[in-house]
Amino acid sequence: MARALLLVIAALAAVLPATEVSSLLHSERSSPGDLEVGGEIAHLPEGSTRFIRYEDLLALPQETYTVTDDTDLPPNTEISGVPLESLERILGKSPHNPLIVAICYDHYRTNYPGDYLAQHHPLLVLRINGKLRDQWPKSPSGDALGPYLISHPVFKPAFKILSHEDEPQIPYGVTRIEFRQESQVFGAIRPHGHWPAKSQVQQGYLIARQDCFRCHNMGAEGGTMAGRTWEDLANSAWDDGPTFRDIIHNPQSVNPGAKMPPHPQYDFGTLDALTSYFKTFATAGRNR
Repeated sequence: MARALLLVIAALAAVLPATEVSSLLHSERSSPGDLEVGGEIAHLPEGSTRFIRYEDLLALPQETYTVTDDTDLPPNTEISGVPLESLERILGKSPHNPLIVAICYDHYRTNYPGDYLAQHHPLLVLRINGKLRDQWPKSPSGDALGPYLISHPVFKPAFKILSHEDEPQIPYGVTRIEFRQESQVFGAIRPHGHWPAKSQVQQGYLIARQDCFRCHNMGAEGGTMAGRTWEDLANSAWDDGPTFRDIIHNPQSVNPGAKMPPHPQYDFGTLDALTSYFKTFATAGRNR
């Protein structure tokens, strides 16, 4: 599969030299289904926003896979699309520590650091079972999967931290992709203070940046779907650690109306690591 991916990237480079990349990017939206792109785009000032039309994405070299482990798609669904690595190669500006952020219509955000891209080869899906997006099925909850979703040819966990195992990042309803740097995005939630690599705080950080950061924000970084900021979580961890652990493990046990998914697989050590990590962000008054 790695060889096939390199061939696709090479093909993209051949059909889209730097002088022609701009033909993909439009300064104005032509339809609600255009993919919005931003961040550090090649040959444009930082912070620029452009739009790529669905039909232009369909014209790029595609990869096709049958997926069996995407919870938003029926078993043995065929997906076709463009690897995120290919998009980063032709549109991204920074060759160092690249990170792709996918932003959804419900303010959910998914981060794809370089090691995740290299290990799992996520795909920006353009066709499902050969069908264009106006014929796509709904998600199991009845939500629209489009305008874009991201899935994988296959997912095998690449790491395990305590009882947290590497999770597939498979957002649907993707409306915007940003080309960023890991140091900038993850820097917003690095733990305050100096902590050894194997400490509870550092372990909690690595778990939180893959999981919690999708729905909770620190300033301009991270998702806002949950409506609770990183500081809110930090203060909850500081004020009432046992309840904070219960919320992560089984949020409905604390608030029957909670929409946050439970984490029944998290053991005490994992819950303690997350609590210790978030405490480093508690406000100054709580740290006295």
